[in-house]
Amino acid sequence: MILSLTSRLLLAGSVVLAAFLSLTSYALDRAFGDSAEEALKSRLQAHAVGLIAAAEQLGEDGQLHMPASLPESRYASPGSGLYAEVSSNNGRQRWQSPSMSGLNTALLSGLSSGADRYQRLLAADGKELYAFGLGVTWDLSEEASEGYTFSVAEDMAGYYAQVSDFRGRLLGWLGSAALVLLAVMGGVLRWSLAPMREVATDLSGIEAGQQHQLEGRYPKEMRTLTDNINALLTSQRDHLERYRHTLSDLAHSLKTPLAVLRGSLGNPSCEGLNDVISEQVQRMNEIVDYQLQRAATSGRFPLAAPVAVSRIATKMQASLNKVYADKHVQCHLNAAEGVLFHGDEGDLLELLGNLMDNAYKWSRQQVAVSARVVPGETHPELELQVEDDGPGIDAALAREALQRGVRHDPATPGHGIGLAIVQDIVQLYDGKLTLGRSRWNGARITVSLPST
Repeated sequence: MILSLTSRLLLAGSVVLAAFLSLTSYALDRAFGDSAEEALKSRLQAHAVGLIAAAEQLGEDGQLHMPASLPESRYASPGSGLYAEVSSNNGRQRWQSPSMSGLNTALLSGLSSGADRYQRLLAADGKELYAFGLGVTWDLSEEASEGYTFSVAEDMAGYYAQVSDFRGRLLGWLGSAALVLLAVMGGVLRWSLAPMREVATDLSGIEAGQQHQLEGRYPKEMRTLTDNINALLTSQRDHLERYRHTLSDLAHSLKTPLAVLRGSLGNPSCEGLNDVISEQVQRMNEIVDYQLQRAATSGRFPLAAPVAVSRIATKMQASLNKVYADKHVQCHLNAAEGVLFHGDEGDLLELLGNLMDNAYKWSRQQVAVSARVVPGETHPELELQVEDDGPGIDAALAREALQRGVRHDPATPGHGIGLAIVQDIVQLYDGKLTLGRSRWNGARITVSLPST
């Protein structure tokens, strides 16, 4: 089962939120428990001090006397939850508050003067008590055995009830907060993922033919994705349009040679019929080759990795050295590894292949191929330059080749369909092609293409 993005984010957020609230609940519960215990200790200490203050000095019988009326009324009520006991360290005297009636438990005893102690006790009836004891002597010269231990204790049922009540309220508040946070998180996720739903809606519109590209205003994090999708859609439309135009041009271009053939075959007395047929068949073959090469040109393709020019140029050089081995052409290749062509590898092969093949074919012995990145008017440009030491291209023929554009032409002597294909590829990439004289006074063809 593949979860949606919203479900994944909600699930992950819920796990993190549950872990955070659990840790928070544990920390708050511990903090409250410690705070409640400290408050209990403070109360017991205050009760002990009050009990000492209420005690009377030793009488003539050497016994410590406690008043009938104690400062805390709960001492007088059995089972009230607050208990007090005074015991002599020598074990001769023990006084217990009326509230300890039926408790059958002794509190703390035997503490030296100034010593105190906290301790949890378990009464005979199962009650859990929290006790505090403080050692007292009436005369600093007296030994510890002659002193008294004042101890008070409180039933821990109240402490546990207080902690339990806090836990209940804490869980209620944290549970409510968790629900509110989940609802808020769900709303935030729905708002945050709205651009994704908008993309899906736009794509559905494109599939239905209601629009041609993604038209929404998307956040910058998605802009690269949506721009590439639009570029891909545009590229596909351009390719389809180019195929249609190529087929139309091919059909139109074949009409004339077919008409010539039809007219020649319909006239049995036509002289040189074989020559006419051969010429027109050759012309149609060139037309078909040219139009097929035009159709095969891919153009800039979104999301495609750039192509290293040096690798393609080296491959082309090795192939042409074998084809023109009898000419012993010296090819000077100057293309750094970091020079890249941002487009289809097949287009670069076609472009360099035609330029270098023309250079090899018309050169006497020298060919130079260079590739570099140069500053452009608005952005860097890839400059490809192919030179030879052949007869060069006449200025009038050069102008004719550049003006021809996408129109088919049988062959300009020396530089025919190949140069037209190069011009088509350059135009497809919004580049520029110029013809000139090489260092050897032969042909120099320079192609400038966007480098990004």
